[in-house]
Formats: sequence, structure tokens, C-alpha cells
Amino acid sequence: WTTIATVAGGALLLASAAKAAEPTTVELTLKDHRFTPSEVKVPADQPFQITVHNQDDAAEELDSSALKIEKVVPPGSSATVRVRPLKPGRYELFCNMAGHYLGGMRAELVVT
Repeated sequence: WTTIATVAGGALLLASAAKAAEPTTVELTLKDHRFTPSEVKVPADQPFQITVHNQDDAAEELDSSALKIEKVVPPGSSATVRVRPLKPGRYELFCNMAGHYLGGMRAELVVT
């Protein structure tokens, strides 16, 4: 029984560690050709993910030159991208569809 209890205890510790290691998720909504919220924050030096919900009637993009992200999100759907750990700073997120960036469709990722 000692072996079973040790194996079960070890599995429980591994499961707890895996759950603790899940990346932070930030959520953005795309609606009326705008990102909401316009600023999101994540901790430095930790992986995270961005989930984008497109509530517009057209495809939109989540782009970031600094993060090397380019994700098209079809209308009425959501998409998630995983991002590597980043150093503290500010990183621009934007939509690169024709006219959207110039129209102000951008947000800022703040890493602290």
C-alpha cells in the first residue's frame, strides 16, 4: 500500500504543478473595429496567451510585429495565441486589415 500511496501522491503533486504552470490568459473583444479593452497587462518572464473574440461581421486580425503574431479571426468566432515570456515593456497589438490600423484599431500589451 505504501507504493500505491507514494505513486498516487506523486501523481497528485504533478497534476498540481501542471495546473499551477498554466499560462495567464488575457481576453480581447473585437467589436465595431475596436479592441476592448484597449490595454491589457501580463506578468514579465512568464508565458501567457491571448484569446480574441471577434463580434464584428467581418474577419479581423490580431497582429503584433514585436511579438511576431498574425492571426485572422473570422466573424463571430474566437482564437487563442500563445506568447513566449516577455521582458517588461509595452507592445502594440493591432488589426492590419485595410484601413483598420489607421482607423485606430489597436491595443497595448503592458508587461510588468
